[in-house]
Amino acid sequence: MAQVEEQKIRERAHLLWEQAGRPEGKEDHFWLEAERQLQEEQIRHELKTPDNL
Repeated sequence: MAQVEEQKIRERAHLLWEQAGRPEGKEDHFWLEAERQLQEEQIRHELKTPDNL
């Protein structure tokens, strides 16, 4: 599976957390969701890249 940089995950998780109203005790949820979103975006980007044909 595609590797996503930890800093990008942290930034996305923080954004998701803020958008959700900053709930307490949900750190794992936002971390995992951010990781999933970024991996999905990376995979979609890699599939569009012609150099891996």
